[in-house]
Amino acid sequence: MFNVNDIKVGVTFLYEGSIYSCLEFSHVKPGKGAAFVQAKLRNLKTGSTVVVRFNSGVKLEKAMIEKKAMQFLYASGESYSFMDMETYEQIELTKDQIGDDVLYLKEGLDVNISFYQGELLGLILPDKVELTVTHTEPAVKGNTTNNATKDATLETGLVVRVPLFVEENEVVIISTKDGEYVSRA
Repeated sequence: MFNVNDIKVGVTFLYEGSIYSCLEFSHVKPGKGAAFVQAKLRNLKTGSTVVVRFNSGVKLEKAMIEKKAMQFLYASGESYSFMDMETYEQIELTKDQIGDDVLYLKEGLDVNISFYQGELLGLILPDKVELTVTHTEPAVKGNTTNNATKDATLETGLVVRVPLFVEENEVVIISTKDGEYVSRA
């Protein structure tokens, strides 16, 4: 148990029967009335975010999340195989369990998979991944106004906006946080 006044970004805890992770918080002390903590939380099971106001002095139960280093091996239909990097055990996850993170998975990618009491919570991807451009239109001469970009389809099926100089078969670095182009590899 910990006091809500000690909350920090990234801490995981149980609240109303669900597991939450703190995304951001602020301690508020209004001129009139009692102090409180307002926090933006992510439900680790559903992925939804909520803003919750806690009265000062509320106790929360800490949730111990286990993270395992895994490597993505291959996809077979709707299932995705991962190997534990320590024990070499393999587990399979469905596309529903992975969600949109499937667009960043490439064979051999090292990820962390988080568990709570043996129950899968989800993937933790690296901040950036390197993917190959499989299709993009050639740049049009003269179309070089401020920060001109074009669509590019990557090897995983992800479509991102890239600068005009990026061509097919080039390797680019993509941010997994927002799906944006970062740079060439």
